[in-house]
Amino acid sequence: MMKLLVVLSALVAFSECFHKIPLIKGKTARQDLQEKGLWEEFRKQYPYNPMAKFIQGGSEAMTNDADLSYFGVISIGTPPQSFSVVFDTGSSNLWVPSVYCSSQACNNHRKFNPQQSTTFKWGDETLSIAYGTGSMTGRLAVDNVEVGGITVHNQVFGISRTEAPFMAHMASDGILGLAFQSIASDNVVPVFDNMVKDGLVSQPLFSVYLSSHGEQGSEVVFGGVDSTHYTGQISWIPLSSATYWKIKMDSVMINGNVVACGGGCHAIIDTGTSLIGGPTSDIKNMNAWVGASTNQYGDAIVSCQNIQSMPEVTFSLGGHAFTIPASAYVLNHDNSCMTGFSGGDSNLWILGDVFIREFYAIFDSHSKYIGLAKSV
Repeated sequence: MMKLLVVLSALVAFSECFHKIPLIKGKTARQDLQEKGLWEEFRKQYPYNPMAKFIQGGSEAMTNDADLSYFGVISIGTPPQSFSVVFDTGSSNLWVPSVYCSSQACNNHRKFNPQQSTTFKWGDETLSIAYGTGSMTGRLAVDNVEVGGITVHNQVFGISRTEAPFMAHMASDGILGLAFQSIASDNVVPVFDNMVKDGLVSQPLFSVYLSSHGEQGSEVVFGGVDSTHYTGQISWIPLSSATYWKIKMDSVMINGNVVACGGGCHAIIDTGTSLIGGPTSDIKNMNAWVGASTNQYGDAIVSCQNIQSMPEVTFSLGGHAFTIPASAYVLNHDNSCMTGFSGGDSNLWILGDVFIREFYAIFDSHSKYIGLAKSV
């Protein structure tokens, strides 16, 4: 009996350090542009390049991802000012719009006002984040940041002065990067690193669940793993680089045939990219294998009626097989169906939300491992 009490008290103590952030599945930029009749014009002007954010340069790079839909709410300052942000494992900085920004993108989002926070301090550097469609520029600042009941004191973050036109069509106000400090603009310590350093989480890991069952239920858990969101065993895969959450991929297979990544490649598990991205030639081959035809914009179109008969796609990661059915990799936009596979001019692979909806993802920053398990 005593042993049981000890176990229960340990579980209670653990649960107190379990910090969940609900993620809202909101309207995508594509949907917003389509409703306004601007999508065809926009996509010609700004082709989607999922690799843009991973080209290392002097500034942090992002891309115009029109299908991002998951965001959560954080607050900054004293008293708190609330913002919706994309929790992005493919970047490392936190930034939000500010009252000093007059770009259209700032005017239809919430803006941080430093003068209304008693704990605000200016940083001494500028911040620049390059997008596929332009850039965000601003200044670094220091203030308290609250995420899911955890308050990080003296967090360095960016406040925008200008923002790319694309941001006007995104549901979220800003971005909270969850990758490593080594790729952060201005070498800023990321929010999660400070949570770990300050002892604010019980374990140096966070986990992400993206629900495929409607708009509710998705979440990020800081400091723990929610076992109700997966079934079976967790497969642990070592990072090949602690910059992004990058791991080794062995191959991509369809119907027992290697159709991409022959001989091995590297993949990034990225909550801040909606699709699965890879080298153009490999993606073309995958789309051909699943029966897709490419339209004038490079979208891989399939018949919505064919989904049930389309093949599964298996990604081999660190010796473990992760299989995605057509119902998961085909996206339906107003009864027009396309695959969630997108090509780019890089040898890198990005396993974005299309993949993460199928597999619960655990990001262990101390051991430098990613855990993946079948989502439920």
